[in-house]
Amino acid sequence: MTLKNMLMWDETLFRDPDIFEIDYIPDQFNYRENQLRELAFLLKPGLKGSRPLNAIIKGTPGTGKTTSVKKIFAEIGEIKSKMLTVHINCQIENSRFMILSQIYRQIAGHNPSAAGNSYKRVFESIAETLLEEDRVLLIALDDANYLLFENELNNVLYLLLRAHETYPGTRIGVMVIISDMDVDLSRELDIRVTSVFSPTEVYFPPYSVQETFQILKERVQQGLYPGVLSDSLLDLVVDHTLRSGDMRVGIDMIKRATLNAEKEAKREISHEHIQEAYKISRFLHLKYSIQALRREEKDVLRILVELSRNDEQLTSGKVYTVIKKKLKLGYTVYYEALRKLDSLRLLNLQFRDGRGRTRLINLRYDPDKILQYL
Repeated sequence: MTLKNMLMWDETLFRDPDIFEIDYIPDQFNYRENQLRELAFLLKPGLKGSRPLNAIIKGTPGTGKTTSVKKIFAEIGEIKSKMLTVHINCQIENSRFMILSQIYRQIAGHNPSAAGNSYKRVFESIAETLLEEDRVLLIALDDANYLLFENELNNVLYLLLRAHETYPGTRIGVMVIISDMDVDLSRELDIRVTSVFSPTEVYFPPYSVQETFQILKERVQQGLYPGVLSDSLLDLVVDHTLRSGDMRVGIDMIKRATLNAEKEAKREISHEHIQEAYKISRFLHLKYSIQALRREEKDVLRILVELSRNDEQLTSGKVYTVIKKKLKLGYTVYYEALRKLDSLRLLNLQFRDGRGRTRLINLRYDPDKILQYL
């Protein structure tokens, strides 16, 4: 390799590294015009001081749901209106008190006054602020399916959607974002919630091959210097991205491949750089799913990993015998943890032929890789 082809210690292949951050919101957001138009229609009443229409935003991970909501919320923040918007990450904020505290924090700019506040007191402060300032509130509950595991979704929606009954004059709309296509909210929500929810469903389909290529191409053009990644190797990134079903995998792969090239002082990304990046990026779902688990759920998963090494077929009953002894968990807590791990695609739960409620448990990932992220 000649010196002119080597990257100097103070040089970089990144024109703008922020382009490849997971939470980056691009100025040009293509292939979601119809969804953005529909969301704009649903929230339009809020701009004029009325209650926004409620929505369910549904689609597999990495299809632009969160980016669309954040983009349209940012545009609302730039215009003069009566509407306040709040985005909640339900993987992190997964209880009534946590969600209401986050809403209050984003509205007021500081935490609720007393650490020992009940959720009712925090909500009262939110309602009082909205009434005093004559404001409308639109809340996006992102990854709201996580609230189902905590049995909190009905409680949160009931509180928000019926606020006007307790605090006349309050106007609150809710966008529920769901990334688990198996979740059917018509079955999960109570009649007391569905009677006031009446949402419009906005569907985000997976990106096509050409759409995936163009989206990643735009990121490359904005984030890397010319000639760093060829179109033929970008095709390889697209193939891996489509295999994973998540645009975030492709974005993360380009970032890691670029870092791999820089590490070797290369001015171009090679096939090997991409393959090495994919070995890590392909586990993006595993990483974020484990981060969203509570301590006891991680403990259950860790024991499942240990038991799976014996090459025996794991059953829910056999595993519970170990869980009860080691973790002192009740069966209900244990089974809810299993359901959550199944819903997050960390394992497969299948009924075994025969009597009883025994289920077969199969991990979806290599045990060593799970332990790495635990």
